[in-house]
Amino acid sequence: MAFASTGDGVRLFYESAGQGRPLVFVHEFGGNYWSWEPQVSYFSGRPQCITFAARGYLPSDIPERVEQYPQARAADDIVAVMNAAGIGKAHVVGLSMGAFACAHAALRHPDRVLSAVVAGAGYGSEKEHQEAFRQNSEQVARGFEERGAEGFTPVYAESASRVQFQDKDPRGWTLFAERLAKHSARGAANTMRGVQMRRPSLYDVKDELSAMQVPLLVVVGDEDDHSIQPGIFLKRTVPCSGLAMFPKSGHTLNLEEPALFNRVVAEFIAQVEAGRWGPRDPRADPQQIMRAD
Repeated sequence: MAFASTGDGVRLFYESAGQGRPLVFVHEFGGNYWSWEPQVSYFSGRPQCITFAARGYLPSDIPERVEQYPQARAADDIVAVMNAAGIGKAHVVGLSMGAFACAHAALRHPDRVLSAVVAGAGYGSEKEHQEAFRQNSEQVARGFEERGAEGFTPVYAESASRVQFQDKDPRGWTLFAERLAKHSARGAANTMRGVQMRRPSLYDVKDELSAMQVPLLVVVGDEDDHSIQPGIFLKRTVPCSGLAMFPKSGHTLNLEEPALFNRVVAEFIAQVEAGRWGPRDPRADPQQIMRAD
């Protein structure tokens, strides 16, 4: 088993498959390194694919204090894994919690990030829902603590933006739930109270995002309601960005729609590699409806 060491002494488990230009996959709160199997199976014949377990997720270390789970550290952990794997630069692909980490990695380490896929990002960013999100996060943290991962999984796995996955692929959703039930309850609670509840809103880093030159692909499901407006915000703010919306889709995009997800990500990376994913054409003035003179 391979482990990376972080700046604060936490060990992170990681796996590597394939050769070529590296892709680093960063999982969501409800997942782990195993969440990316459909992507590793698809991509690993060409680029090198790196998956890892975030802090708080076995077999990585589970820090005891909530203060050890900040957003900045989650971004830096991506680079720590890259360092351990001997990778200088990589495309990074993240879902939800992992998408926030990828966005912040692009902001903090633009010299290491070739491009970033930010899928299902937005929870806790909408100002009008921010306090409700934090209260809900605290309830989820207590749910894991009081019931354990196995006892709380049936509740969490049927969240409003997860049932789309359950409806489309009951077998795949069941496997997702079975794996979620094996999570560390302490790690889940600390992650929820740390990086999830305390991370800055995307709107709070608008100036930094508007200056970012890293190519960005934003992906959202049209039934993942609290990711839609933040996704549009990212598209309108980050200069070299594009937005893909999956129809009749929820939050667990890479598992719910693996073929579509893989195709969209592959095309994005191909365009970045070809130097064809630049900023918006200045003639495409968003204030203009039709040219009249």
